[in-house]
Amino acid sequence: MVDRAGPGPRADRWCGVSTALSVRGVHKWFGRTPVLQGIDLDVAEHEVVALIGASGSGKSTLLRTVNLLEPVDDGQIFLHEQDITDPRVDADAIRARIGVVFQHYNLFPHLTVLDNVTLASRKVFGVRRAEAAERGLALLERIGLADKARSYPDRLSGGQQQRVAIVRAIATEPELLLLDEITSALDPVLVGEVLDLVRELKESGSTIVMATHEMGFARRVADRVVFLADGRIVESGTPAQVFDAPEQERTRDFLARLHH
Repeated sequence: MVDRAGPGPRADRWCGVSTALSVRGVHKWFGRTPVLQGIDLDVAEHEVVALIGASGSGKSTLLRTVNLLEPVDDGQIFLHEQDITDPRVDADAIRARIGVVFQHYNLFPHLTVLDNVTLASRKVFGVRRAEAAERGLALLERIGLADKARSYPDRLSGGQQQRVAIVRAIATEPELLLLDEITSALDPVLVGEVLDLVRELKESGSTIVMATHEMGFARRVADRVVFLADGRIVESGTPAQVFDAPEQERTRDFLARLHH
């Protein structure tokens, strides 16, 4: 195991901007199968990083280790310089600082849209109901769903449910937002409205790590694209560099298969 008294996150390369997330030598096995094999990744504050790669490349597992839903088998993960993989940390307290959106919405069906959005603020952070409702309504207004505040999730389209799930994740103003293939369960017609919201979050300064199969969206929105294969980072760079002039043969092969 890595010495927890080690140097911690490296200084960020983004003109002095501090590092929000730092992954150091992370390994993860499922049984005898290696899923993450020595992942090193820094994410600066306000940066949007897109993880791309084939199914099974380790994208979702990496996000789950960052949110402590999967324990790492070796290595360290730092959230604003705190080693969150230290077994002494309060995992629930760490998760409260991270917003997560999965591909299947995971809204509570027995709660209204507004109650879904405000639940964490009220139950985890102790915000008064009236104050939480005011902020929740403002966020729903921002995405054009204020009129659905008293509706239940089954009365919404898939795109609307996913937008509500994203608003729920940002309602507590998390330090880091993790998006795991958030459009893969949507009808193609609904994808655009969800991606528009992610673009707005980027413009507002959110720090985002997203696993995506939407290459066009990654090109337009991400500051950096990271290509994973077999649990390793094969290539990392700007969207223009990775998509237009990839340096690694495996990256070129992956993009060529997508093109065809």
